[in-house]
Formats: sequence, structure tokens, C-alpha cells
Amino acid sequence: MTKKSTKPSKEAKVKSNNSKKGETAKDLKEKIKNEEEKYLRLFAEFENYKKRTTKERIELYKTAGKEVISGLIPVLEDFKRALNPETGKFDDADGINLIYNKLLETLKGQGLVEIQTNIGEDFDSEKHEAISQIPAQKKGDKGKIIDIIESGYSLGDKIIKFPKVVVAQ
Repeated sequence: MTKKSTKPSKEAKVKSNNSKKGETAKDLKEKIKNEEEKYLRLFAEFENYKKRTTKERIELYKTAGKEVISGLIPVLEDFKRALNPETGKFDDADGINLIYNKLLETLKGQGLVEIQTNIGEDFDSEKHEAISQIPAQKKGDKGKIIDIIESGYSLGDKIIKFPKVVVAQ
């Protein structure tokens, strides 16, 4: 008598595993194909998203100053009206003051704030830009602001132009 092996063959194992799951080779190929299509669609959607956001960012850069420029156009038109067409110069000092105030209010409306700097206050390199140093006449003046050359401005919490000052040394 010959003994039959009680161990199932490899083919029988594969068949029994596939039978248990109810999947054939054809079903597995279909499943893989569906997964590939899903990932391909995801990849295409992501590529479209990148292109769209890049396009939106470019548009945003192009129109970033639109609101400010739109607010400044009336000021420009006022300057045009104040300019004497015959001489090419401004004749009315009161008109120029009105235009200055209008420009100042327009910029304040956009969030621009003048940085308050006073003569005699301590120099702070975080808030001021020293363009010159002059020897102090008194010992107490060392490190103090002697003169303000140009005002500084901030937009929100960020300083966009530091005040230019002369400091006693």
C-alpha cells in the first residue's frame, strides 16, 4: 500500500484561499484596475488643484494693490484740478492742504499709521533708523534722538518705513 500525503498541494491552497474569499484571478485583476483608476483620478485632481491655486495666486498678486490704488485715484484727480494748466504749477495753498488731508485720510483708512517719534526720547534700533550721530552736548543726551529727518509708518502691527533720526553720541 502506498501512503497518500495528507498535506494539501500549493495549488489546492491557492484555490481554497481564493474560494474562501470568493475571488478569482479575474476578480483580483478587476480590483487592481479599479484601485489604479482611483489613484490616477486622485493624482489628476491634485494636479488640477495645484494649477488652479497657482493661477489664483498670480491673480491675487496682480490685483493686490487694487483697493489702495482705487482709494488714491480721487486724490490724483484733485491734484489734476489744483494744477494750473497754463503755468503747470500749484496756485492755491489751501487746495493743496485739502488734498494732503484727503490723501492722509485715505491712507489711514487702509490701515497706515504714523509712528510717533519725539525729540529727546531714547533711540531704539527696533523702532528707529539712525542716519547720523552727533556728539552730545550734555551727558544726559547720549543715546537720545536729537532730530527727526523723516517720519516712519506702520501698517497694522508691522513697521513698513522706519523713522529716520539723528542720535546724540
